[in-house]
Amino acid sequence: QVQLVESGGGLVQPGGSLRLSCATSGFAFSTYYMYWYRQAPGKERELVATISSSGGWINYADSVKGRFTISRDNAKNTVYLQMTSLKPEDTAVYYCHRRLGNYWGQGTQVTVSS
Repeated sequence: QVQLVESGGGLVQPGGSLRLSCATSGFAFSTYYMYWYRQAPGKERELVATISSSGGWINYADSVKGRFTISRDNAKNTVYLQMTSLKPEDTAVYYCHRRLGNYWGQGTQVTVSS
């Protein structure tokens, strides 16, 4: 069955960095676009970044452009989100997502606080 498992979240000070990973299994990863979303307390889930199946097309939310980098390793069936210059407003649960079939991981908490 399709599985998405996020990792790499944690507590970081403002200005710090984190790298999230989403390990996948149960489907032909290299043929799917993949997405990172986040949901802050009391807010709707927000699309953060999108990467095409080959990695050749990428898009970011304006709020993270220039600070976050999405990438993928199709040999490892894994998608990544490198986050730099983190701000308190980046605090959220981060989820990876496969749109077809509406599959989500369990999420990983990112907290940016001094």
